[in-house]
Amino acid sequence: MKITVIGRKCTPRDSFKERAEKRLQKVEKFFGSDAEAKITATVEKNEQIVEVTIFHDGIFFRSQERAANMNDALDRCADSIVRQIRKNKTKVEKKLKKGAFETFEAVEAFEPEDNYDVVRSKSINLKPQSVDEAILQMNLLDHQFYVFLDSSNDKVSVVYARKDGGYGLIIPDTD
Repeated sequence: MKITVIGRKCTPRDSFKERAEKRLQKVEKFFGSDAEAKITATVEKNEQIVEVTIFHDGIFFRSQERAANMNDALDRCADSIVRQIRKNKTKVEKKLKKGAFETFEAVEAFEPEDNYDVVRSKSINLKPQSVDEAILQMNLLDHQFYVFLDSSNDKVSVVYARKDGGYGLIIPDTD
């Protein structure tokens, strides 16, 4: 697995990089050596933030954790990604190499959830709005995200509230 470690507002030590390689060996057995992992370590006031993104054959797994210690945040991220793989095991196995989960099966029995229960369906009226208007509307509704028709490009887009207090914008790429 190709692992890239990036530091924001810090320079990760070699010991952190070695620990990251060791922790991601658990995940590597599912993906093989051709997967890519990107680890971003950020230092903020009183906490360390580690984000791990793994990419293989069009599948992304992402986890972000905060802790007082960067190594603790890394451990939580690795555990979170293993949980994501376990939860979506049957779907992931179809895309990944066959037999990747045979040894994993012995460690923990898991019954896949083939049917997802949609408990509510909602229809929305899309009217052209600017990004600022969409963020305002999202805040007024006290939602975490808001779907709207972007007046600048006539594409259905999504604004969302980020954990760091900022906002994100998702614009579809139809190319």
